[in-house]
Amino acid sequence: MLRSLPGRLRAALIVGAAGIALTVPGVTAAQTANAATAAATVVNCQPQGTVSLSGGEYTLQNNEWNSSAPQCVTATTGTAWSVSTANFDLSGGAPATYPSIYQGCHWGDCTTGSNLPIQVSQLGSATSSWSTVQPSSGAYDVAYDLWTNSTPTTSGQPNDSEIMIWLNSRGGVAPFGSQTATASIGGYNWNVYTGRQSSWNIVSYVLQGGATSITNLDVKAMIDDSVNRGVTSAGAYLIDAEAGFEIWQGGQGLGTNSFSFDATQGTSGGGTGATGQITGFGGKCVDVAGASTANGTAVQLYDCNGTAAQSWTVGTDGTLRALGKCMDVTSAGTTDGTPVQLYDCNGTAAQQWSVGANGSLVNSGSGKCLDATGDSSADGTRLQIWDCAGSANQSWTLPS
Repeated sequence: MLRSLPGRLRAALIVGAAGIALTVPGVTAAQTANAATAAATVVNCQPQGTVSLSGGEYTLQNNEWNSSAPQCVTATTGTAWSVSTANFDLSGGAPATYPSIYQGCHWGDCTTGSNLPIQVSQLGSATSSWSTVQPSSGAYDVAYDLWTNSTPTTSGQPNDSEIMIWLNSRGGVAPFGSQTATASIGGYNWNVYTGRQSSWNIVSYVLQGGATSITNLDVKAMIDDSVNRGVTSAGAYLIDAEAGFEIWQGGQGLGTNSFSFDATQGTSGGGTGATGQITGFGGKCVDVAGASTANGTAVQLYDCNGTAAQSWTVGTDGTLRALGKCMDVTSAGTTDGTPVQLYDCNGTAAQQWSVGANGSLVNSGSGKCLDATGDSSADGTRLQIWDCAGSANQSWTLPS
């Protein structure tokens, strides 16, 4: 089924003539066989055709969505594949196509044996290696495309963020949005572009100097940076990781020699078992109001005073415990502004917390961050949950 993906809108090219729409060849049943187990090469020429690779761990997709010109991809062994037929000639606007390999769930189509989706706040590690073939002619980019969504999977457009990682480009193409920063992440230097589509944020990291291959790229560090920039929500889910070529002109000969993507989920709750003060906005401590043990007692900010009301145990089960009870989101709420309280420990997601980006504490039940109400550090400021923003009133230091 043809997917019209507005997320593929990119900067226009300056030169080139409009392409001519031609009939796209079909694909036989044999050509849709699993490339990992097939005895021969697998060629797929369907505009939205897919080929399963490495026993279903990855999927190769034609993903031609803004043209009807002929395009074929050829899978050989393992994760190796190439664009074997393509001669696009777009002069600007969105690319013609994004032939790519992916792991995870792409518009509801999921690979097997993957740890994805993983909630961003629970991401323990994410690394990738990719070796490519890049022709000296044409107009294209060589880019990862990572998608996050408010739920673990979706059959439609993901609604949280799109994180692109450009290894290279030629022909004058540029990412969507505008350059807003430069950054050093994972041992590489990047130009950072940000923008907003109709219902999701976009950040693109463009590798300075470009490359044809990259080994053990720290993708998690880049996702964490996106969270810190307010592009990606820590409570959203990383649903898939794609790597391929957005093509405006030419395209034949682009290819992948090998590709891998590995994501793991961190230890539940990120607990350490340590006990002590939790400090936050204005250097104040997380405090149980009046040192009361009654269910529903407010959790607040207060001058640090070394009392038991400010002594928290970071449980290995994901809980934060004081006075024998747990930090709890009132009525298991998920809306911005829901207050945080002390309550009997009950094992629910409303009492599960994990360390997110920029020192945030992310509630598993809501995907939202522990937040000092009103951006205030005054004594008695109530703590609540709110959309993760990477702000100072959502940054906490746990005992170690």
